[in-house]
Amino acid sequence: MSHSVIVVVLLALAGFLIGGAFTTWKNNSRFLAAILGICAVLAVVGAVLWWR
Repeated sequence: MSHSVIVVVLLALAGFLIGGAFTTWKNNSRFLAAILGICAVLAVVGAVLWWR
């Protein structure tokens, strides 16, 4: 797999996680939303570090 493909996949994963976090936050599941938000941040950080 190319490095740029991995970066795109990680950013796409982060987008899905952010969407899930937003949806669960609106449904008053704050704990799960926080976990999904943290996972999204980790995916973005991983993508940025992989890009370098």
